[in-house]
Amino acid sequence: MKKQGLTKKFGLTIIKYKAFFTVLAMLIIMLFPNTRFYTVFNIMDMLNSASILMVVSFGLTLVILAGAIDLSVGGSLVIGGILTIQAMSIMPLWLAMLVGSLSGAVIGIINGYIIVYQKTEPLVVTLGTGIILTGLAQQLTDAHPIAAEGVEFMQIANGNIFGVIPNLVVIMLVVFVIFYALLRYTQFGRNIYALGGDYEVAEYSGINVKRIKAATYVLSGLAASFAGMLLSSKLNSASSIYGDQTALTVISGIVVGGTSLAGGIGGVGRSLVGLLVFAIMENAMNMLHVDAYIQQVIRGVVIVAILALDSYDRKRKREDV
Repeated sequence: MKKQGLTKKFGLTIIKYKAFFTVLAMLIIMLFPNTRFYTVFNIMDMLNSASILMVVSFGLTLVILAGAIDLSVGGSLVIGGILTIQAMSIMPLWLAMLVGSLSGAVIGIINGYIIVYQKTEPLVVTLGTGIILTGLAQQLTDAHPIAAEGVEFMQIANGNIFGVIPNLVVIMLVVFVIFYALLRYTQFGRNIYALGGDYEVAEYSGINVKRIKAATYVLSGLAASFAGMLLSSKLNSASSIYGDQTALTVISGIVVGGTSLAGGIGGVGRSLVGLLVFAIMENAMNMLHVDAYIQQVIRGVVIVAILALDSYDRKRKREDV
């Protein structure tokens, strides 16, 4: 009986931290093939490649925790990068970066006002906003990539600290700490969890639910446009197509990490691990020369399996109650 109890407890632990154990399993598997997976260069390159999407995920996580959704992050990302490069020709670099980054906050204000204060469906509104932003991006660029001028801007995302740690990884970790502290140690963060847990209870308890929910959209847009500025720095260009798959990829990573789309459960730490699952999986499969089409199948199977475990865990908790 004691052995069965320990086995059950271990199984429930795996289900609870499924994304973490998925990462651990992949790391163990990659110990055996003769590849360059466990080199400092490869690990840093893997983190560097995932950093921009992780930055987007930290802002979007707040919206999801509040029980909503934001499909316009891809549009905010491309607008942030485009405006930064275009503004560089008429103002100092730091001001152009500020303009590009803050553009997402403006988009978030618009989303928040329409969704929260006009009581409209977030899925439809943010999908529409994303389409509008993509069209605007095409208009601003004439549907062609635009190149940045000057090495200084390119060095922001392509430089290294001590010649080893990419700037993007450091920037991502700083943004992570800011959002983690916001959720963990502030009243605003606690209110987001309360709002996502039960909207009506949070409202009756005196929380300004409309302001909190609208603020999550502002922060989501800000994170997305800031990430877009970083992406343009990394590629030394901006394009209207850079954000096409951003929303779906980031939302999948957030959910795989353990943040519930129903709201109130999760956090930026889980989102980071969820995006890390995709980064390690892609890197490992490339190292093992897995066909690109097979990679898509495997990625889909992993997502479905993790979500199935999540569904089972929620069902078990309801039955225990």
